[in-house]
Amino acid sequence: MFLQQLSNGIVIGGVYALTALGYSMVYGMIRMMNFAHGDILMMGTQITLAITLTGISFLVALPLGMIGVVVVALLVAAIAYMPLLDRPRNALVLSSVGASFLLVNVAQLAFGATIRPFPKPPSLPNNIHIIGGIVITDFQILIVSVCLISMLLLTLFVRYARIGIAMRATSANMMAARLMGIPTRRIVYITFAIGSLMAGLGGVLIGMYYNQVWPTMGFKIAMASFSASILGGIGSLPGAMLGGFLIGVAEALGAAYISSGFRDGVPFVILVLVLLLRPWGIIGQPEGENI
Repeated sequence: MFLQQLSNGIVIGGVYALTALGYSMVYGMIRMMNFAHGDILMMGTQITLAITLTGISFLVALPLGMIGVVVVALLVAAIAYMPLLDRPRNALVLSSVGASFLLVNVAQLAFGATIRPFPKPPSLPNNIHIIGGIVITDFQILIVSVCLISMLLLTLFVRYARIGIAMRATSANMMAARLMGIPTRRIVYITFAIGSLMAGLGGVLIGMYYNQVWPTMGFKIAMASFSASILGGIGSLPGAMLGGFLIGVAEALGAAYISSGFRDGVPFVILVLVLLLRPWGIIGQPEGENI
Protein backbone atom coordinates (compact mmCIF):
# COMPACT_ATOMS: atom_id res chain seq x y z
CA MET A 1 0.00 0.00 0.00
CA PHE A 2 2.82 2.42 0.83
CA LEU A 3 4.42 2.17 -2.60
CA GLN A 4 1.04 2.45 -4.33
CA GLN A 5 0.16 5.61 -2.42
CA LEU A 6 3.64 6.95 -3.03
CA SER A 7 3.20 6.58 -6.79
CA ASN A 8 -0.25 8.20 -6.64
CA GLY A 9 1.16 11.09 -4.62
CA ILE A 10 3.94 11.67 -7.15
CA VAL A 11 1.35 12.00 -9.93
CA ILE A 12 -0.70 14.63 -8.10
CA GLY A 13 2.47 16.24 -6.78
CA GLY A 14 3.61 16.91 -10.33
CA VAL A 15 0.49 18.99 -10.95
CA TYR A 16 0.99 20.82 -7.65
CA ALA A 17 4.58 21.53 -8.65
CA LEU A 18 3.50 23.03 -11.99
CA THR A 19 1.01 25.29 -10.22
CA ALA A 20 3.48 26.21 -7.46
CA LEU A 21 5.92 27.37 -10.13
CA GLY A 22 3.47 30.12 -11.08
CA TYR A 23 3.14 31.19 -7.45
CA SER A 24 6.90 31.35 -7.00
CA MET A 25 7.52 33.17 -10.28
CA VAL A 26 5.01 35.92 -9.51
CA TYR A 27 6.19 36.25 -5.91
CA GLY A 28 9.81 36.38 -7.01
CA MET A 29 8.92 39.16 -9.45
CA ILE A 30 6.59 41.49 -7.51
CA ARG A 31 6.60 39.98 -4.00
CA MET A 32 2.90 39.13 -4.08
CA MET A 33 0.99 35.90 -3.58
CA ASN A 34 -1.45 35.69 -6.49
CA PHE A 35 -4.57 34.20 -4.90
CA ALA A 36 -6.32 34.15 -8.28
CA HIS A 37 -3.73 31.70 -9.62
CA GLY A 38 -5.84 28.63 -8.87
CA ASP A 39 -8.85 30.16 -10.60
CA ILE A 40 -6.75 30.93 -13.66
CA LEU A 41 -5.89 27.21 -13.63
CA MET A 42 -9.62 26.45 -13.51
CA MET A 43 -10.31 28.79 -16.45
CA GLY A 44 -7.68 27.02 -18.55
CA THR A 45 -9.34 23.68 -17.83
CA GLN A 46 -12.82 25.00 -18.58
CA ILE A 47 -11.76 26.69 -21.82
CA THR A 48 -9.97 23.57 -23.05
CA LEU A 49 -12.99 21.38 -22.23
CA ALA A 50 -15.35 23.82 -23.98
CA ILE A 51 -13.21 23.68 -27.12
CA THR A 52 -13.10 19.87 -27.13
CA LEU A 53 -16.90 19.74 -26.81
CA THR A 54 -17.19 21.47 -30.19
CA GLY A 55 -15.65 18.38 -31.79
CA ILE A 56 -12.17 19.81 -32.28
CA SER A 57 -9.32 17.35 -31.76
CA PHE A 58 -7.74 17.46 -28.30
CA LEU A 59 -4.31 18.05 -29.83
CA VAL A 60 -5.70 21.28 -31.31
CA ALA A 61 -7.91 22.17 -28.35
CA LEU A 62 -5.06 22.00 -25.83
CA PRO A 63 -2.87 24.75 -27.37
CA LEU A 64 -5.99 26.86 -28.01
CA GLY A 65 -6.98 26.43 -24.37
CA MET A 66 -3.49 27.42 -23.24
CA ILE A 67 -3.68 30.55 -25.41
CA GLY A 68 -7.04 31.28 -23.81
CA VAL A 69 -5.72 30.96 -20.25
CA VAL A 70 -2.76 33.22 -21.06
CA VAL A 71 -5.16 35.85 -22.41
CA VAL A 72 -7.26 35.61 -19.24
CA ALA A 73 -4.14 35.91 -17.05
CA LEU A 74 -2.86 38.94 -18.96
CA LEU A 75 -6.26 40.65 -18.68
CA VAL A 76 -6.31 40.01 -14.93
CA ALA A 77 -2.75 41.33 -14.61
CA ALA A 78 -3.51 44.44 -16.68
CA ILE A 79 -6.74 45.31 -14.83
CA ALA A 80 -6.16 44.12 -11.28
CA TYR A 81 -2.39 44.13 -10.69
CA MET A 82 -0.36 46.45 -12.90
CA PRO A 83 -2.19 49.68 -11.88
CA LEU A 84 -1.33 48.81 -8.26
CA LEU A 85 2.27 47.76 -8.85
CA ASP A 86 3.70 50.80 -7.04
CA ARG A 87 1.19 50.64 -4.20
CA PRO A 88 1.60 48.72 -0.91
CA ARG A 89 1.55 44.97 -1.38
CA ASN A 90 -1.61 44.66 0.71
CA ALA A 91 -3.49 46.37 -2.12
CA LEU A 92 -2.19 43.78 -4.61
CA VAL A 93 -3.16 40.88 -2.35
CA LEU A 94 -6.70 42.22 -1.87
CA SER A 95 -6.98 42.80 -5.60
CA SER A 96 -5.96 39.19 -6.27
CA VAL A 97 -8.66 37.96 -3.87
CA GLY A 98 -11.23 40.04 -5.75
CA ALA A 99 -9.96 38.69 -9.08
CA SER A 100 -10.37 35.17 -7.71
CA PHE A 101 -14.05 35.71 -6.89
CA LEU A 102 -14.60 37.38 -10.26
CA LEU A 103 -13.10 34.47 -12.22
CA VAL A 104 -15.21 31.93 -10.33
CA ASN A 105 -18.39 33.86 -11.09
CA VAL A 106 -17.43 34.34 -14.74
CA ALA A 107 -16.84 30.59 -15.03
CA GLN A 108 -20.24 29.85 -13.46
CA LEU A 109 -21.95 32.18 -15.94
CA ALA A 110 -20.04 30.92 -18.97
CA PHE A 111 -19.76 27.19 -18.26
CA GLY A 112 -22.34 26.47 -15.55
CA ALA A 113 -22.02 25.86 -11.82
CA THR A 114 -22.23 22.07 -11.89
CA ILE A 115 -19.49 19.45 -12.09
CA ARG A 116 -18.84 18.47 -15.70
CA PRO A 117 -16.98 15.35 -16.90
CA PHE A 118 -13.64 15.81 -18.64
CA PRO A 119 -13.04 12.45 -20.37
CA LYS A 120 -9.57 11.51 -21.52
CA PRO A 121 -9.19 11.68 -25.30
CA PRO A 122 -9.31 8.21 -26.87
CA SER A 123 -6.04 8.96 -28.66
CA LEU A 124 -4.17 8.96 -25.33
CA PRO A 125 -2.91 5.54 -24.21
CA ASN A 126 -4.32 4.28 -20.92
CA ASN A 127 -2.94 0.78 -20.49
CA ILE A 128 -2.51 -0.59 -16.98
CA HIS A 129 0.87 -1.88 -15.80
CA ILE A 130 1.57 -3.83 -12.63
CA ILE A 131 5.16 -3.42 -11.48
CA GLY A 132 6.11 -5.04 -8.19
CA GLY A 133 2.49 -5.02 -7.09
CA ILE A 134 2.06 -1.30 -7.92
CA VAL A 135 -0.67 -0.40 -10.41
CA ILE A 136 0.47 2.31 -12.83
CA THR A 137 -1.40 3.55 -15.90
CA ASP A 138 -0.01 5.10 -19.06
CA PHE A 139 -1.87 8.30 -18.24
CA GLN A 140 -0.13 8.59 -14.86
CA ILE A 141 3.21 8.16 -16.60
CA LEU A 142 2.15 10.82 -19.11
CA ILE A 143 1.24 13.29 -16.33
CA VAL A 144 4.56 12.88 -14.53
CA SER A 145 6.50 13.08 -17.82
CA VAL A 146 4.72 16.25 -18.95
CA CYS A 147 5.26 17.87 -15.56
CA LEU A 148 8.96 17.00 -15.42
CA ILE A 149 9.61 18.10 -19.02
CA SER A 150 7.73 21.38 -18.47
CA MET A 151 9.67 22.12 -15.29
CA LEU A 152 12.99 21.30 -16.97
CA LEU A 153 12.22 23.54 -19.96
CA LEU A 154 11.15 26.37 -17.67
CA THR A 155 14.30 26.06 -15.58
CA LEU A 156 16.51 26.16 -18.68
CA PHE A 157 14.53 29.12 -20.03
CA VAL A 158 14.92 31.14 -16.83
CA ARG A 159 18.62 30.33 -16.53
CA TYR A 160 19.85 30.77 -20.09
CA ALA A 161 17.33 32.62 -22.31
CA ARG A 162 17.65 36.41 -22.65
CA ILE A 163 14.13 36.93 -21.37
CA GLY A 164 14.81 34.51 -18.52
CA ILE A 165 17.92 36.46 -17.52
CA ALA A 166 15.87 39.66 -17.66
CA MET A 167 13.30 38.02 -15.41
CA ARG A 168 15.98 37.15 -12.87
CA ALA A 169 17.39 40.68 -12.99
CA THR A 170 13.93 42.19 -12.50
CA SER A 171 13.29 39.82 -9.63
CA ALA A 172 16.55 40.80 -7.94
CA ASN A 173 15.99 44.56 -8.22
CA MET A 174 13.22 45.98 -10.38
CA MET A 175 14.46 49.59 -10.15
CA ALA A 176 18.03 48.68 -11.07
CA ALA A 177 16.78 46.51 -13.94
CA ARG A 178 14.69 49.42 -15.23
CA LEU A 179 17.72 51.73 -15.10
CA MET A 180 19.69 49.16 -17.10
CA GLY A 181 17.13 49.36 -19.89
CA ILE A 182 15.13 46.22 -19.14
CA PRO A 183 11.40 46.72 -19.91
CA THR A 184 10.31 45.60 -16.46
CA ARG A 185 6.55 45.94 -17.02
CA ARG A 186 6.78 43.75 -20.10
CA ILE A 187 8.83 41.23 -18.10
CA VAL A 188 6.15 41.15 -15.41
CA TYR A 189 3.51 40.40 -18.07
CA ILE A 190 5.69 37.61 -19.48
CA THR A 191 6.07 36.16 -15.99
CA PHE A 192 2.29 36.12 -15.50
CA ALA A 193 1.84 34.50 -18.91
CA ILE A 194 4.37 31.70 -18.28
CA GLY A 195 3.10 31.00 -14.76
CA SER A 196 -0.49 30.85 -16.01
CA LEU A 197 0.50 28.58 -18.88
CA MET A 198 1.99 26.13 -16.39
CA ALA A 199 -1.12 26.31 -14.21
CA GLY A 200 -3.46 25.83 -17.17
CA LEU A 201 -1.54 22.77 -18.33
CA GLY A 202 -1.65 21.33 -14.81
CA GLY A 203 -5.39 22.00 -14.63
CA VAL A 204 -6.07 20.11 -17.85
CA LEU A 205 -4.02 17.15 -16.62
CA ILE A 206 -5.78 16.97 -13.27
CA GLY A 207 -9.19 17.50 -14.90
CA MET A 208 -8.64 14.46 -17.09
CA TYR A 209 -7.11 12.50 -14.21
CA TYR A 210 -10.19 12.95 -12.00
CA ASN A 211 -12.56 13.12 -15.01
CA GLN A 212 -14.33 16.21 -13.68
CA VAL A 213 -14.21 20.00 -13.81
CA TRP A 214 -16.10 22.55 -11.72
CA PRO A 215 -15.84 26.33 -11.15
CA THR A 216 -14.36 26.17 -7.64
CA MET A 217 -11.79 23.46 -8.36
CA GLY A 218 -8.99 26.02 -8.35
CA PHE A 219 -9.25 26.76 -4.62
CA LYS A 220 -8.18 23.33 -3.40
CA ILE A 221 -5.37 23.02 -5.92
CA ALA A 222 -4.25 26.58 -5.23
CA MET A 223 -4.04 26.01 -1.48
CA ALA A 224 -2.00 22.82 -1.95
CA SER A 225 0.29 24.59 -4.44
CA PHE A 226 0.59 27.62 -2.16
CA SER A 227 1.67 25.29 0.65
CA ALA A 228 4.11 23.64 -1.76
CA SER A 229 5.74 26.93 -2.67
CA ILE A 230 6.10 27.85 1.02
CA LEU A 231 7.43 24.39 1.86
CA GLY A 232 10.09 24.40 -0.85
CA GLY A 233 11.05 28.06 -0.47
CA ILE A 234 8.90 30.91 -1.72
CA GLY A 235 10.33 32.53 -4.83
CA SER A 236 12.51 29.52 -5.66
CA LEU A 237 11.67 27.46 -8.74
CA PRO A 238 13.52 24.32 -7.53
CA GLY A 239 11.81 24.79 -4.17
CA ALA A 240 8.38 24.93 -5.84
CA MET A 241 9.08 21.67 -7.66
CA LEU A 242 10.30 19.91 -4.52
CA GLY A 243 7.42 21.25 -2.43
CA GLY A 244 4.82 20.17 -4.99
CA PHE A 245 5.94 16.55 -5.00
CA LEU A 246 6.25 16.46 -1.20
CA ILE A 247 2.73 17.86 -0.72
CA GLY A 248 1.31 15.37 -3.22
CA VAL A 249 2.96 12.42 -1.47
CA ALA A 250 1.91 13.71 1.98
CA GLU A 251 -1.72 14.01 0.80
CA ALA A 252 -1.76 10.46 -0.57
CA LEU A 253 -0.18 8.95 2.55
CA GLY A 254 -2.43 10.98 4.85
CA ALA A 255 -5.52 9.77 3.02
CA ALA A 256 -4.33 6.17 3.16
CA TYR A 257 -3.10 5.95 6.74
CA ILE A 258 -5.19 8.59 8.57
CA SER A 259 -8.45 9.25 6.74
CA SER A 260 -9.54 10.04 3.21
CA GLY A 261 -11.46 12.99 4.64
CA PHE A 262 -8.19 14.42 5.95
CA ARG A 263 -6.61 14.66 2.49
CA ASP A 264 -7.45 18.33 1.99
CA GLY A 265 -6.22 19.19 5.49
CA VAL A 266 -2.71 17.87 4.95
CA PRO A 267 -1.40 20.94 3.03
CA PHE A 268 -2.66 23.29 5.77
CA VAL A 269 -1.01 21.25 8.53
CA ILE A 270 2.27 21.24 6.60
CA LEU A 271 1.93 24.98 5.90
CA VAL A 272 1.53 25.79 9.60
CA LEU A 273 4.46 23.58 10.59
CA VAL A 274 6.75 25.10 7.98
CA LEU A 275 5.80 28.66 8.96
CA LEU A 276 6.53 27.84 12.60
CA LEU A 277 9.77 25.88 12.14
CA ARG A 278 11.36 27.12 8.89
CA PRO A 279 9.35 29.96 7.31
CA TRP A 280 11.84 30.38 4.44
CA GLY A 281 11.29 26.78 3.26
CA ILE A 282 13.47 23.75 2.73
CA ILE A 283 15.91 25.23 0.20
CA GLY A 284 14.98 28.90 0.52
CA GLN A 285 16.99 31.58 2.27
CA PRO A 286 15.93 33.61 5.33
CA GLU A 287 16.03 36.84 3.33
CA GLY A 288 14.03 35.32 0.45
CA GLU A 289 15.08 33.46 -2.67
CA ASN A 290 14.73 34.99 -6.13
CA ILE A 291 13.82 33.06 -9.23
